[in-house]
Amino acid sequence: MTFKLPELPFETEAFGNRLSKETFEYHYGKHHAAYVNNLNKLIVGTPFENASLEEIIKKAQGPVFNNAAQVWNHTFYWDCLSPKQTSPSGALMTAINKQFNSYNEFREKFTQAAIGQFGSGWGWLVKNPDGSLAIETTGNAANPMTGGKKPLLTCDVWEHAYYIDYRNNRAKYIETFLDMINWKFVGNNHA
Repeated sequence: MTFKLPELPFETEAFGNRLSKETFEYHYGKHHAAYVNNLNKLIVGTPFENASLEEIIKKAQGPVFNNAAQVWNHTFYWDCLSPKQTSPSGALMTAINKQFNSYNEFREKFTQAAIGQFGSGWGWLVKNPDGSLAIETTGNAANPMTGGKKPLLTCDVWEHAYYIDYRNNRAKYIETFLDMINWKFVGNNHA
């Protein structure tokens, strides 16, 4: 199987100065593309040659895992973004209110977790095997799937995700990210 860089679900100019075209040129066009190319080279002649990304993430280690997880995480991250502000609703909103008391408390806890991720990594909203929601962070390429959790939402907190537009102000980037979430996508993941 040869993996391909997926099309973005929006135009690179769609977010204006919130996430610039230049950020997408580097983050998507260089970083994400490099993970795809590296993964394709690494899996040749291995048991992962015909595996799905999810299978690779759950079974691989080292460079194969890192590149597969980064391909999956980035593709998922793009789908989590929307140029138009949306809001959670339905069963997802009920679950957020149950787990975090309110949407505002969810935002505060998600922000604290994502800011607090030391170094490179990801902030996640996940669905636990028992159906409850949780906020967690992972370092580098790690993905909650390896712990049996279902990713619902992610925020990329590697510096390449925000440095062009926000320099070292991760907090401002996360605040802006929270207003760019594609809650329909997150709700579909939850369903």
